[in-house]
Amino acid sequence: MSTNSVQTTRSEILSHNDPDDFAWAVPIMRTGYAGRGFVYLVVAGLSLWSVVSGGQAEGTKSTLQSLDGATGFAVIFAIATGMFAYAIWRAVDSFWDLEAYGSGAKGIVARFGMLVTGLIHGAIGALAVTVLGVASSGSSSKELLNQFLQTTAGVWVVGGIGLATMGTGFYYFYKAASQSYREHLEANHFTMHWNPLLRIGVAAQGVVVLIIGGLIAYAAMSANASSAGGIDAAFEWLHQQAYGRVLVGLLCAGLLMFSLFCFVNAVYRIVPKAADPSVESVARKVKAMAS
Repeated sequence: MSTNSVQTTRSEILSHNDPDDFAWAVPIMRTGYAGRGFVYLVVAGLSLWSVVSGGQAEGTKSTLQSLDGATGFAVIFAIATGMFAYAIWRAVDSFWDLEAYGSGAKGIVARFGMLVTGLIHGAIGALAVTVLGVASSGSSSKELLNQFLQTTAGVWVVGGIGLATMGTGFYYFYKAASQSYREHLEANHFTMHWNPLLRIGVAAQGVVVLIIGGLIAYAAMSANASSAGGIDAAFEWLHQQAYGRVLVGLLCAGLLMFSLFCFVNAVYRIVPKAADPSVESVARKVKAMAS
């Protein structure tokens, strides 16, 4: 299906749509993106401070566990709330097709991707709840994964997950290069003039996701779950490379830009089925200025 036909399909979907019917979804979207941004702000911010101070960058779990006292509780609670809201938003976005992707093959793939993203962020929310002491730590997860990797099916499944995750990382690179995210942002002074920082943030997220996917795939090939992990594993792997401290510091700075990207989405993201048709996107304004 060509790009024009996709746009026509989206236009047809939106032509029969009343934005007021989906206005209830916008607060969920804003809370979800703000929570996502808050996670990266805390993890990347504290990790960058640690690197500058001579320590080693930490991942999501280590960072959450380092927060204590009333302030730490409030921060972790806000993260958990935001992540669950983002997970709910992705599910709502997919189920009600708020992006107007349609029910074609490409639309189904895009909407399925939303659900997967939601599940991942829901897991981060569950991790935050675990740190608060509401649930068990689940320390045997690596042992279970190791047992699973001893089976042929386990190697293929985990390897497939690793490759899919790497594919997501490359998608972030494409997103940064093509700047396709501008189609979903409202055009204003900030989104038009701060775009370079948003591109850096999206690309930095691509680096993290690509490394995580590579480590998962390596865990499958070596049948050793200790190689797999999240942001903490990505930081550790990068730290072991030449000029590792510098690379980790740059990546943390990039992830702070991704945090900015999330906050910008929380404020200025356009939800097609809930947006006023007169709202102009950055992509449309840039195209109009170039013509």
